[in-house]
Amino acid sequence: MNIDVQSKLLIVDDLPENLLALEALIRAPGRIVYRAASADAALALLLEHEFALAIVDVQMPGMNGFELAELMRGTERTRHIPIIFVSAAGRELNYAFQGYESGAVDFLHKPLDPHAVVSKVHVFVDLYRHRKALRHEMESLAAAHRKQEELVQQLQQTQHELERAVRMRDDFMSMVSHELRTPLNTLYLEAQLRQLHLSKGNLANFAPERLPAMIERDQRQIRNMVRLIDDMLDVTRMRRDALSIKTEPVDLAALARAVVENLRQQAEAAGSAITLIAPAELHGVWDEFRIEQVLTNLLTNALRYGGGKPVEMVVQQMGGTARVAVRDQGIGIAPEDQERIFKQFERTKDSRKHAAGLGLGLYITHKIVSLHGGQIGVESASGEGSRFVVDLPLEPPAILPSST
Repeated sequence: MNIDVQSKLLIVDDLPENLLALEALIRAPGRIVYRAASADAALALLLEHEFALAIVDVQMPGMNGFELAELMRGTERTRHIPIIFVSAAGRELNYAFQGYESGAVDFLHKPLDPHAVVSKVHVFVDLYRHRKALRHEMESLAAAHRKQEELVQQLQQTQHELERAVRMRDDFMSMVSHELRTPLNTLYLEAQLRQLHLSKGNLANFAPERLPAMIERDQRQIRNMVRLIDDMLDVTRMRRDALSIKTEPVDLAALARAVVENLRQQAEAAGSAITLIAPAELHGVWDEFRIEQVLTNLLTNALRYGGGKPVEMVVQQMGGTARVAVRDQGIGIAPEDQERIFKQFERTKDSRKHAAGLGLGLYITHKIVSLHGGQIGVESASGEGSRFVVDLPLEPPAILPSST
């Protein structure tokens, strides 16, 4: 890999004329030459710069070249810098051997051979450039590897999400089929039974006093199917961010009384009783139809999972907020399940044992409350019942939040 690497060279000599001559000899494009007139000055430069090569005179006042080399070899930052020693002393002093022992890569005697100096400097500069290029390539490969690992993780996450979506789709279709089959089978069996009575002339089963109960049974099954279809339509609208909210002045207390009254027969069938505690009036600006859905969903769940025990709804104003709390004394919800029950198709193991359902009621309720700028939460523990609390601002937010 070709990269633009600027090489820094350090030359150390106590004689200025030697520094000038050596700098003129090794200067070239892509190189910066730093001069130091003493070992101390050289150490200061070594702390600031990364050098490709150091050319050090052996004989200097104070700290000599060998001592400087030992200090360089003892520091992690500078131990890998190649050192070429230069000396004017005679060969008989064996400085070359001492220089190699100090960590030098080469030893030159004065007077210097210009061609030898240029050649050696060129070799070490090339080695430095290749090392930098290799390091750069390794860092690039490491970065690419990390990026690849991130992409693999993202793909795995996407795969898991797709697999979960497919499972949810299959579960949804299975639940919808099951939930629709129950009221349809009931209506079908009722129709067959009536046809059988008619074929045998048993008109007593169609006496006027029996017709209201018969009609009520049919209407209850039809309402169950209509509610199931409405829930599925609401989920589809939420996914398209098309769940409409049309606010208008609403008396929440009166709405709560109407919802409780509509659920009286369902409560009696569940062996339960609904108690409503509410002021005479509680006015706010909401979507009446959607808030009715919220109240109905919360009470229906309380009756469904309340174990036939009393259910209580409390409606009250708290400053600029209306609060609706629905408490049951049923199976309760474990702490680890209390967050996920507000997601679509999510149900607890205990809830599956006690009643059928799609796991959409609380999901839709949460979305409706959020669209009104409100909040919903649950206080519960397994086997100790549940208390769902909805807080709604009396006035809608200036910009309604998205349903997604």
